[in-house]
Amino acid sequence: MKDLKDRLLEDMKKAMKEKDKERLAVIRMTRSEIKNKEIATGEELDNKGVIAVIAKKVKSIKDSIPDFKKSGKKEVLDKLYGEVEILEEYLPEQMSEEEIDKIVETIINETGAESMKDMGQVMAKIMPKIKGRADGSLVSQKVKEKLGSK
Repeated sequence: MKDLKDRLLEDMKKAMKEKDKERLAVIRMTRSEIKNKEIATGEELDNKGVIAVIAKKVKSIKDSIPDFKKSGKKEVLDKLYGEVEILEEYLPEQMSEEEIDKIVETIINETGAESMKDMGQVMAKIMPKIKGRADGSLVSQKVKEKLGSK
């Protein structure tokens, strides 16, 4: 797998040449956040670390979208959706709801979880398996549905 930081650098240069200001701004912001994370941790991030930074940014943007929907700021919403679309190009392919359901079911059976009090144990086992490939809030919702029905 190609190094994501190199890919971001190449895409940034390409966006400069093509004068794609939106893509350039998103990539620069992302590279900056990666660099800040490296400075904070004191070590260089591998692809998994870069994916974690990008996934966190996507989640942050998606979490802010409902507020902008309420305010009716269409141009801001369009910009946010554009940013998410660009950032998701660098993330692994997202899991389908069916795949998430299967993993949730498997982990619940493996751990013997029977009620909501076991949710933490289930989530702790699931999250490493899906890191960067599924939204944690969706997974949490699926776990609650399954444990609530037991």
